[in-house]
Amino acid sequence: MINTQRSASGSSQSPRSPSSQPYLSVSVTDPVKLGNGVQAYISYRVITKTNFPEYQGPEKIVIRRYSDFVWLRDRLFEKYKGIFIPPLPEKSAVEKFRFSAEFIEMRRQGLDLFVNRIASHPELQQSEDLKTFLQADEETMERLRSQDTGYFKKKPADLMQIFKDVQSKVSDVVLGKEKPVEESNPEYEKLKHYIFELENHLAEAQKHAYRLVKRHRELGESLSDFGKAAKLLGACEGDALGKAFSELGMKSEALSVKLQREAHQLLMNFEEPLKDYVRAVQSIKATIAERANAFRQQCELAETMKLKEINLDKLMLTRSDKVGEAEIEYKELKAESEDSTRRFETIVRLMNEEIVRFQEQKTLDMGIAFHNFSKGQARLASSIADAWRTLLPKLEACSSS
Repeated sequence: MINTQRSASGSSQSPRSPSSQPYLSVSVTDPVKLGNGVQAYISYRVITKTNFPEYQGPEKIVIRRYSDFVWLRDRLFEKYKGIFIPPLPEKSAVEKFRFSAEFIEMRRQGLDLFVNRIASHPELQQSEDLKTFLQADEETMERLRSQDTGYFKKKPADLMQIFKDVQSKVSDVVLGKEKPVEESNPEYEKLKHYIFELENHLAEAQKHAYRLVKRHRELGESLSDFGKAAKLLGACEGDALGKAFSELGMKSEALSVKLQREAHQLLMNFEEPLKDYVRAVQSIKATIAERANAFRQQCELAETMKLKEINLDKLMLTRSDKVGEAEIEYKELKAESEDSTRRFETIVRLMNEEIVRFQEQKTLDMGIAFHNFSKGQARLASSIADAWRTLLPKLEACSSS
């Protein structure tokens, strides 16, 4: 889903020189809490660097809030049917986590990834709405937000329900010989099966990644508590035993810090990427729903055209005075039907291109995530083993004396 190389923080890498290939690089930085109580929100500096001639200059800095990113996502979803619109990081519903440093950084990282996926997409990067988002002043963005009533605003973060609703509508419409208006395409059925299976497996992996993060944190807290207790015990003892207990306590506290640090890395570089791909699959399902809707509309218009054609033939035989009006209606309907067919065919073509891009990027991103996970676990295991190994001779000396 991302077509440019990315740095560890998630931002696109800067081009080597202004005269190189066309580039559009965006960074979401410097989250700042503004307001109080329920009115509080986080603002971000969005820095754009580009040599696109339609942009105002080589660098532009604007201030954006989460709802501005939602506006951009909604606009793209409504205008680019068939393209998988990148997902947004979730909005915390739990007040106590809403402004925690960790959540704010996860949100910033997710927003940076979201906008860079758009900026690197061959179609979406040409969007006027993206250009507005990256360049307009805050007053303009506020006005645009207030005017917009997007598809997602009607049912925020409920893409699964959207998909079910459209499926239900598609299944309820019947044409001809009791045939449901559903696309009978083996490749399409294969795609839907793949997406549903992928969502289940990603959600399961993300659930266990969450448990790993929790386990690391709990173990870190336990080691910290144990370290304090061991140090107090050492203070009560004298000579070598007291010193050994004190060193045991210090080692435990040091390992506690390492575990907490690794838990944070595991969250940011393993659990969050998995969660992000769960959201990405939900966005794909929303596009599948749009395809099903477009197919249904195409079929309904085709059937209505048949009825109009039959009616026109009857009028030519019985009511010649009504033929002119009926022909106009038929031509209008035919033009609408042809537009509907073109829309559906465009969605199919774009989805075929998008799924290839999605699978290639998923392979790359999941490879990085699992590599980071394995490397972190190896690093942590080595640190723990080294720490206990250096302590063993002193503890053995105490036990043998």
